[in-house]
Amino acid sequence: MELLVDPSYAPGATLCAEESLHCVKVMRHRDGDLIVVADGRGNRYECRIEKADPRGCQLSVERIEQMPAPTYKLRMAVAPTKNIDRFEWFVEKAVEIGVSRITPIETEHSERTRVRLDRLERIVLAAAKQSLKYHLAKVDEITPLSDLMSEDESEQRFILHCAETPKEHLMKAAQKGRSTLVLIGPEGDFSLSEVEKALGLGYKECTLGPERLRTETAAMVATNIIALRNQI
Repeated sequence: MELLVDPSYAPGATLCAEESLHCVKVMRHRDGDLIVVADGRGNRYECRIEKADPRGCQLSVERIEQMPAPTYKLRMAVAPTKNIDRFEWFVEKAVEIGVSRITPIETEHSERTRVRLDRLERIVLAAAKQSLKYHLAKVDEITPLSDLMSEDESEQRFILHCAETPKEHLMKAAQKGRSTLVLIGPEGDFSLSEVEKALGLGYKECTLGPERLRTETAAMVATNIIALRNQI
């Protein structure tokens, strides 16, 4: 059965216009068909289509199941790239791999200080459907790095940067089952003062290896490392 993700859905409600159009016009479902709807909060609804209306599909719920929450929480705080397509690619892949929250950050060397939150949220929805996620990742408005570093309370917090200082690999530093924040800077990297402030707040500086990676590549690799660390 096709998975549709509608954050506004509740039993007795009409499917939202976007998912209704997808259900009826793209997937060509008709009255009587069974579909699965997720609300992004872990609820899985097995529904039967009562009226296949592309403007508002009417459903009856036959079964409700609460899907287990992810076993770990990962917040990726990443400086958006000048070419926004690259950052959007990261958002898509991070959701598919597994992430709880994505926070675009503004740093001293940022190349971009604005993002379209509505577009990023649509990418999250599409990626959640693709990878069968029942818990939607949260996407924030762009946030000054100093604000984020002061307010985040993750159990383990890492900053990845390119300066030649002694660093432990993220795979070894990250501990399984702990809420995690990873900071990824822009192409020009974090400034020395930003790194020093992070270290003063208890962040741990880490590396992904000897290669110099693009911002979006480093963010994707870090997301994958945390996911793998929590699966083994």
